[in-house]
Amino acid sequence: MFVYPLVRPLLFSLDAEQVHELTIAWLSRYPASGTLLAGATVRDPVRLMGLEFRNRVGLAAGLDKNGECIEAFDRMGFGFIEIGTVTPRPQPGNPRPRMFRLPRERAIINRLGFNNQGVDALVARATRARRRAVLGINIGKNADTPIERAEDDYLFCLNKVYPVADYITINISSPNTAGLRDLQQAGHFDRLLRSLCEAREQLSDRHGKRRPLLIKIAPDMEEAQLLELAQTARARGIDGLIATNTTTSRSGVEHRAEAGEAGGLSGAPLRAAAERVLRGLRGAVGPDFPLIGVGGILSGADALERRNAGADLVQIYTGFIYRGPSLIAECARALRS
Repeated sequence: MFVYPLVRPLLFSLDAEQVHELTIAWLSRYPASGTLLAGATVRDPVRLMGLEFRNRVGLAAGLDKNGECIEAFDRMGFGFIEIGTVTPRPQPGNPRPRMFRLPRERAIINRLGFNNQGVDALVARATRARRRAVLGINIGKNADTPIERAEDDYLFCLNKVYPVADYITINISSPNTAGLRDLQQAGHFDRLLRSLCEAREQLSDRHGKRRPLLIKIAPDMEEAQLLELAQTARARGIDGLIATNTTTSRSGVEHRAEAGEAGGLSGAPLRAAAERVLRGLRGAVGPDFPLIGVGGILSGADALERRNAGADLVQIYTGFIYRGPSLIAECARALRS
């Protein structure tokens, strides 16, 4: 667990996406290294959405888009692992370069654009993976699917991942697929949720198990829209919300040359906005509706603040890149009941 601080300077001397690919390749080939990197798993069982989480700390979607490292992340001690975002068909994503580190700010800007190998490849890997952690699968639409046909892509992915996922997240908040955030507008949002929840009931009958559906939302909405979205999600039968995705704001990094790069900003500069959205959601949906807090969590203290703001669970991604696997246990201990 002390290895990562020693190798991070070398990793950060290389291109960000190149390091990401090398790391995924290594963890995929040597899943047992997850135990060596992270140490003992923190036990803090919590039951939520009908699922048993071994602790409250999860891996956010985007790091393992194709489900290649489920076993390695499981061995690191995550309470839950969310893979994806996955689309019906394979797609390359946006042109490179498309990922930029801002080390002084402990932040990342990315415009990857749902680059992935397609839902069939992900499902095959998820089916084979040995794990104890809860598995979430994050689904999206292909970039070349018109927004008026987006529902078809989500329904296609929902059907494919349903048998292997413990829960499914609907990603309508990435800033890196043109028009995607339009699905957060009232008319689009209500129709999409109605179709997905109806399909989920049919799948539940077919497979004999009911999978929770969650929505991952953006931090850049006006308060009135945010509250309307939350109330609509609950009314339509969505089981939980994930707050938040990356932001298009450059607050906190305006002085950096990378601030001019298109894409979503994550890491420490997102912390305040993500927490604000989470508090607003908790006020809108009440105390008993599941919320997952993500964005700018780089320490156990950050995780505890998010819990105090209303999160039942937390997820990490950029903090994991900057702090390494030791952050998992640090956050889990901070949140232990």
